Amino acid sequence: MKRQDYINWDEYFMGIALWSAKRSKDPNTCVGACIVGDDNRILSVGYNGMPAGCSDDEFPWEREGDVFNTKYAYVCHAEMNAILNYNGSQLKGSRLYVTLFPCNECTKAIIQKGIKEIIYYSDKYKDTPSSLTARRMLTSAGIKLTPYKMSGKEIKLEV
Repeated sequence: MKRQDYINWDEYFMGIALWSAKRSKDPNTCVGACIVGDDNRILSVGYNGMPAGCSDDEFPWEREGDVFNTKYAYVCHAEMNAILNYNGSQLKGSRLYVTLFPCNECTKAIIQKGIKEIIYYSDKYKDTPSSLTARRMLTSAGIKLTPYKMSGKEIKLEV
């Protein structure tokens, strides 16, 4: 008889996104993303961080101050990294598992790539202009928005 306590696909893919977020060096907000094809195969992953070749030690992580000295002008978001890391021919029809609801800039790339559904873990910035405009564009483009439903299962990984 097979095991009955295995995790389902949503738990698995959100787990990959959550685990990917652990790679982020951001001291305040760690975000992970996992893009999955309709055959439940992982197509790409990403996390928020500096672009390749830009040192995590030389660029700022601050949230306050002029734009030149804060992280916002430099950091590549998890969703964008997952899209840019993809080496296949197309993402059309895929699902995006992400630990934080996408911003308006990542939303543009998500729409352009043809991602059909976003499963998001947190929507803590839902009332901000970036999130409101993102939701407006995603709804207009017909992209399904699904809040992740926690199962209550606890999984421990040791490294």
